[in-house]
Formats: sequence, structure tokens, C-alpha cells
Amino acid sequence: MADLGSPNTVDLLAGYTLPVFACASAIAALRHLLDRTDTPSTVSLNLIEPAETAAIPIEQIAALPNGSVLAITRSDPGSNLDLTRHTPIWAVVSWGASEQAERIVIEGGEGVGRQQTEDGKAAIYRYATRLLQANLTPLLPAEKTLRVTIILPEGRALAQRTSNEAFGVVEGLSLLGTGGISQPLSAPDQLEAFRQELKDKAARFKTLVFCIGENGLDLAVQMGVVPDCRVKTANWLGPLLVEAANQGLPNVLLFGYHGKLIKLAGGIFHTHHHVADGRQEILAAHCAAAGLPPDEVRHMLASETVEAGLKHLRQLDGAWVEQVYGAIASRIDQRASDYVFALSARHMTVGSLLFDRSRSVITTSPIGNALLRETLVS
Repeated sequence: MADLGSPNTVDLLAGYTLPVFACASAIAALRHLLDRTDTPSTVSLNLIEPAETAAIPIEQIAALPNGSVLAITRSDPGSNLDLTRHTPIWAVVSWGASEQAERIVIEGGEGVGRQQTEDGKAAIYRYATRLLQANLTPLLPAEKTLRVTIILPEGRALAQRTSNEAFGVVEGLSLLGTGGISQPLSAPDQLEAFRQELKDKAARFKTLVFCIGENGLDLAVQMGVVPDCRVKTANWLGPLLVEAANQGLPNVLLFGYHGKLIKLAGGIFHTHHHVADGRQEILAAHCAAAGLPPDEVRHMLASETVEAGLKHLRQLDGAWVEQVYGAIASRIDQRASDYVFALSARHMTVGSLLFDRSRSVITTSPIGNALLRETLVS
């Protein structure tokens, strides 16, 4: 694991994301499927992002009565305060049917979440799929096909302590991530590492895209944003906005889930729910300012989540979503710019883009639209 410490900070260790352990389990299982005498205690795999090799311990391997093989690893996210620490990740590998469309079929078993869409697909996202395909294909005999089932025995219980449902994932955890390294994002000392990354990128770009989490990072790339200008902030939006201004960066695009960014419209610049909330109150206030009838404003205030409030707003006659969220986005821009100036005495242009739990864009402020165009791959 990588050492993220410095002489002035507590040493922090980077671990690996869940897709890496799922892939390691699958590699070990496939090796045992090919040769029952092959029971590796460690496997090496290509992380792809970054272009590095990781060595992952294998906890158990067993051939099952139906001819498939089970292998187990345990999650190690490093110094990250991650609730998946030490959770077991199983992979069950078996030969596939000759007629299957893909050589390697990847499925989600117990504890892997499913998306709340018509097809209810397993929440195994692009990086995890690439990782499995890239590492398993070289081991697969030319005449064979493969079926891989990822199981997270503790996933259903752990998911109840996450925001997965806010992004439309139910009944388990998602295999989400844009890379294999799990940075210790929740540790306060990690802020120093964030600042260093920001300094490096501020020297190369005039506009940076601040993404709170993996959903924003992934969606930004899907929309054509230059990958290197993205900065993952976790909940440290306020300190990193000020750091960006102190580095002389002229522009920042806030690119995030509306349930997080809406807090900035209320002047809350550390977005962890343990620090402050007020999301429904902010949404209700903007609905009232937009002229929504009092009964509807009370409904917004009583909504269990802002996602539920957004859903109700979409069901009302009129262009309420555009009006209300347009005002929220502009308010975020102004509050963020004022916050930066108050703490750094520097002017910085801030725009915002807000998306919903399905990762569909709700609104982009006028400033955000201009900044987004500047960050797109030419």
C-alpha cells in the first residue's frame, strides 16, 4: 500500500477499492478451476487505473460440488475510514455456456446491490467490469467461456449504512470506482494530501472540476470532461475552494449530487451530515421564494429526503424544477464565491452542475455551463 504521509502529517496508507478484491478472488478461483493443485495465497493483478500491479492476499479457495470454485478475499481500504474494512468478498467462477454472448459473463450475487431500473441490473460498474475482463481474459483458454458471480455476504447489512439508495442502488453495495486505489478520504489528515493534488492541478489548468465522490467523477468523464482536471474533494469543499483561490486558480466548477451541493446554498461548506444538514429546509425556502403554494412548500419541508422532494417537484404542473433548482444553482455559485473571498480576499469564479440519484443532470448554472465547456475534451 502507498504511504501518503509527509513530515508534517500523520502517515496515511492507501488501500484498494472493492472491485480490486472482487477481481483478485475471481483470479484465484479461475486458477483453481484450471488446475486443482493451484491454490495461491496471493494473486497479482493489473489495476489498469493506475497502471500498477497489486498483490492481494487470498483467504480461502474451495471447489464446490457443482464444479465451480469459490475464492475469498477481505477488503482493505488502507487508512480510509471505510465501513467495508475486512468485509469478505467472494467470487464463484464456473465454465460458461458455449452459446453465451460474451466470453466472460459477470453477475452480482447476494449482497451486491441492484439498480432501481426496469432490468434491475447488478451495481457492477464500468471500472469493475474492465478490471475483471482485463485480468481474467489472459487466463481463459481459447475454447472456454466463463461465468463469474461476485458475492458480498455482508453487503445487504452494510448498505443500510450508506447513501446507496440515494443513487438508486438497493439490497446491497455497489462495485463502484474509477480506479483501484482507495484513498483515505474520511481521515482529517487526508486534507493535506487533497491540497497537494489541488496544487499540482492548479498549476496545469485554469478551471478545475470539483467532484465530491465517485458518482461525480464517473459522470464528468461520461460527459466529456478532461479526466485530469477533476479533483475529488469528499466533504472538504470549503477548505479546498479556499486553497484553490490561494493557488491563484481563476475558476472552479462544482459538479455533484444535489443532495450534497444544496447545502452550499445555505452556507454549509463541509457537507458531511454529521457537521450540518438543513437540506429540506433549503429546498423548501427556495420553493417558497419561487412562489410554490404554501401546502407544497410544507410538503417539501416534510419530505424524508431532498431526492423525494425533487421527485414531488417533478410531478407538479409547471417548470418548477427548472425554476427552483436554477435558483439554487445560482445561489450556490454566489455563496461559494463570497465564501472564498471572505477567507482568502481573492476573487474566484464558481459555477455548479447538479445531478440526481440516477446521475441525470438537473440543472447547470449559467456560469457552470461556461466552465463546463472549458473543461471538455477538445
